[in-house]
Amino acid sequence: MGCYPHQLSFLIDNPIRRLLISPRQFADRLSLTDSSRVLEIGPGSGYFSLEIARRTSRGHLELFDLQVEMLAKARRKLEAAGLRHIGYTKGDAADLPFPAASFDVVALAAVFGEIPEKRRCAESLFRVIRPGGVAVFHEHLPDPDILRLSTLRTLVEGAGFRFSRTWGHWYNYTAVFERPAALDLV
Repeated sequence: MGCYPHQLSFLIDNPIRRLLISPRQFADRLSLTDSSRVLEIGPGSGYFSLEIARRTSRGHLELFDLQVEMLAKARRKLEAAGLRHIGYTKGDAADLPFPAASFDVVALAAVFGEIPEKRRCAESLFRVIRPGGVAVFHEHLPDPDILRLSTLRTLVEGAGFRFSRTWGHWYNYTAVFERPAALDLV
């Protein structure tokens, strides 16, 4: 259906969304350390970003979005909280402009279904995650672009990731995929 309109970002921040998944729950599923390097793709106005940034105080959080307006909204929220270890990059998730093995964790919440070139995106994610790092996807209704777990697994495993675990139900789930360490591939 295309990217979520930045004019409706107030709906993403609606407290009712916590009934589906709270920022704390999502961050718990990322297995972060205070020095983690995290790429959040499609952060919107920063609904999850604030919690992720607080948990990676000695690391780095890179927000990556197609819409500069969403990045500006997230920046205002994070800077107001005094968080400065964050980068902001505009671009297409099918062609991530970061060096290989730059991140420990990549997080996408209700975003992957909106990306037109999902296979290229999954391959790009594989490239930028360090061996042993993880890609974490959250999908939930009422997102019209929700992906079934089986579809997500086919796309992400096809790029070289190994499925690790899942939480939730078909209509509201988080799936974790690991990039195998080089020795695991032999």
